Amino acid sequence: MPWWQRIFPVVPVSASPARPQATMAGVTEISVNSPEEYEEALRRGMVSSSGQSVSTETALKVATVFACLRIRTGAIANTPLGIKRRVDDRTRKDATDHPVWRLLTRRPNNWQKPAQFKRMLEAHLLLRGDAYAYISRGARGEILSLIPLHPDRIEKRQRDERSPLEFVWTRKDGSRVTFAQEEIFHLVGLTLDGVNGLSVLAYAREAIGLSLAMEQHGSTVFKNGANVSGAFKLPAGKTLTEPQANSLRNQLDEYRQGGSRDGKVVVLEDGLEFQQMALTAEDAQWLAGREFSRTDVCMFFGVPPHLVGITAGNTQLGSSIETQSQGFVTYSLEDSFTIWEETVGLDLLDWVANPELYARFNRNALVRGDIKTRWEAHVKALQWGVKSPNDVLADEDENPREGGDIYYPPPNMTAGKKGDGDNVDS
Repeated sequence: MPWWQRIFPVVPVSASPARPQATMAGVTEISVNSPEEYEEALRRGMVSSSGQSVSTETALKVATVFACLRIRTGAIANTPLGIKRRVDDRTRKDATDHPVWRLLTRRPNNWQKPAQFKRMLEAHLLLRGDAYAYISRGARGEILSLIPLHPDRIEKRQRDERSPLEFVWTRKDGSRVTFAQEEIFHLVGLTLDGVNGLSVLAYAREAIGLSLAMEQHGSTVFKNGANVSGAFKLPAGKTLTEPQANSLRNQLDEYRQGGSRDGKVVVLEDGLEFQQMALTAEDAQWLAGREFSRTDVCMFFGVPPHLVGITAGNTQLGSSIETQSQGFVTYSLEDSFTIWEETVGLDLLDWVANPELYARFNRNALVRGDIKTRWEAHVKALQWGVKSPNDVLADEDENPREGGDIYYPPPNMTAGKKGDGDNVDS
């Protein structure tokens, strides 16, 4: 018996591609008669109802998927992540002497930069629901580096509900290594069982597959020239002579070449007229469906449609583009920030032994590109005595100035001294 038949049940059928067959018990059996059919059976789990195979590689060919992933991962990669230390109930300081601070802000491992490392793990988290990195420690237990592990090659195990997790890593040579929970930096997204994150690729397979199918359909239509934008019309009873037809054909060929002839005119002879053809109902429906599928993908990634170039109809219910952008920070990015901060605190800083240490993204960096909003916030902080001029300069990565450590009293909050204006000579 071939080895692949030990994995998949076999039913006697005529030679044909592997296809699922329903049985009386409701179990789906797959007929596998060759290694090629075995590979097809393995890939069938990634096929959407539209017939498109949805994997990481094919999904990223959809412009909306790539744009959503780029925006979400870029926000995590570009926002500074620092390590803080609580000195007392009111004082916080940067823990720049801690090895985790150096890993997250300088070099996480021998070949990656911090932004590259964070972007990669956030991509794994968004697409797979989980992200992993091996925590390499020195002889004294200090963390030396974080080695990213691809989630497709990790298997999680838990003996019972109260036991810690074990992670089985499959190397490229096929060998397997088991890591304890404290050896793995594990980011988990939306989960239903508290262990396994939900994969966006799995749950958005139909939406992404529809986008792929519509892209393929549109490409085929344009390739075969089936989409006619207009036609030439002659008066009744007239026809073009052979020289006239050849002249028109040559003009059209040169016109379609573009370049220096772009914007030129075509000479129409003997009453020939060009008639514009309106967009057919099928074409309009295809365009509307394509727009809908793009919006659907944005919903799975929690990205406002206007950030990926979809601006039509995106200010419903009185919500402006600015309001939607703020919602993206509040409901999408904040979720990722919290996942990273808690995971760094538990897996790297050991909150149980070091409760004074914590990780914190600098949310102020999200308005770094909006100089008006940034400086309005600085002015208000100065006016109300929340920050000194040197605090503002530090936020802007500028050197302090002499005498800039003063905190101004809030306006209209300074009470006059008792008795002022009451000194009357008796």
